[in-house]
Amino acid sequence: MTTRTIRVTVRGAFDGLDADQRADLLARAAQHDLAFAAFTAEGSLTYDIATRPFFTFRFARTAETEQDIPAAVRDAEAAAAAYLDQHGYGFKNLTSQAVDLSQVPLGKRGRKEAARHD
Repeated sequence: MTTRTIRVTVRGAFDGLDADQRADLLARAAQHDLAFAAFTAEGSLTYDIATRPFFTFRFARTAETEQDIPAAVRDAEAAAAAYLDQHGYGFKNLTSQAVDLSQVPLGKRGRKEAARHD
């Protein structure tokens, strides 16, 4: 059985931030810029608090079967909530989307590479 790579995107909105929390997010905004976004095991947080209150976490997870994907999504949501709680940031409206990379069609370069290995 092969391990599937799952990309989970967790989105939400900051909620009830006080002036200090907002200032902290603004001070660390360069670290969480979209230019540094990546799907990682620990999660990659991006936001632009100066323009809107929304954030996105990107997580890389694995699953053995398709039935394991909902657990991977729950794990990513829990990790995002834990990060926000740990930093004292209020949040609301968490939503998630998962993409099983084994189901993504290969582009021209991917098909060429796959044919080379067959």
